[in-house]
Amino acid sequence: MSARRIFARPARFAAIAPYLWLVLFFLVPFGFVLKISLSQTVIAQPPYQPLFDLTAGWAAIKAAFAALALDNFRLLISDNLYVLSYLRSIVVALISTAIVLLIGYPIAYGMARLPQRWQGVAMMLVIVPFWTSFLIRIYAWINILQHDGLLNTTLLALHIVSAPVVWLSTDSAMYLGIVYSYLPFMILPLYATLAKMDPGLLEAASDLGSSRAQAFWLVTFPLSLPGIGAGVLLCFIPIVGEFVIPDLLAGSDSMMIGQTLWLEFFTNKDWPMASAAAVVLLILLLAPLLIYDRLQRRQFEPR
Repeated sequence: MSARRIFARPARFAAIAPYLWLVLFFLVPFGFVLKISLSQTVIAQPPYQPLFDLTAGWAAIKAAFAALALDNFRLLISDNLYVLSYLRSIVVALISTAIVLLIGYPIAYGMARLPQRWQGVAMMLVIVPFWTSFLIRIYAWINILQHDGLLNTTLLALHIVSAPVVWLSTDSAMYLGIVYSYLPFMILPLYATLAKMDPGLLEAASDLGSSRAQAFWLVTFPLSLPGIGAGVLLCFIPIVGEFVIPDLLAGSDSMMIGQTLWLEFFTNKDWPMASAAAVVLLILLLAPLLIYDRLQRRQFEPR
């Protein structure tokens, strides 16, 4: 009995550990950000009010709560700068995720069909870019896409173009950088799902008269949907808040929400406004997570 109690405590801790992690590293920081988003901007350090001084007594705490306002959230809805930033971020994330899925699915499918001894090599080739700093890889693309960079030099040598093409500071460069950076995040969950699929299912579909295309759409594709969902979330969510790639490769015609947050935090020093924008962004990103969780639960519900 005593041994059972000893092993029961670590098991209980292992069960509640994810919730403790969620509270400490998500809910508590989110609470601070939410509090700042309800504050007012002031010329001070830090540049917002009110500050909760627990030593000032209950009256001061009540006054601090009374000073909280929703003005920053109202401004988010009324100011086109923020509305367009959110819309551009969502559109860019949707287009980029679709491109990554179209490229990543055939790669993952081919990896899953390789002989077992070559699958590890293919996996290593997908993971190798992570060994280099993300920022260095984006700067490498700047050198490749610049006026006299490798891409224009190659196109001119092959006589595909007659003059150097403008790549940098365009949406094309931004999408190229995003697709390159997030492609492994799509390939890995897709490969993990496709590699576990029983080949006998395709043989059974063939025996029943299905062509290869029919077997793919009726067997392989439905079974790969969990991997597609995981890959889409792993790409879509961080792309919405992406800052580095749009800032270095895209033009300045319209900013994504990550660039807007940087501008408010570090240039305008408007922490309450930036915090409100971050809170709204988090709420927007929780929606696809909840939808995916609901679909997953429905899949395993007894019928």
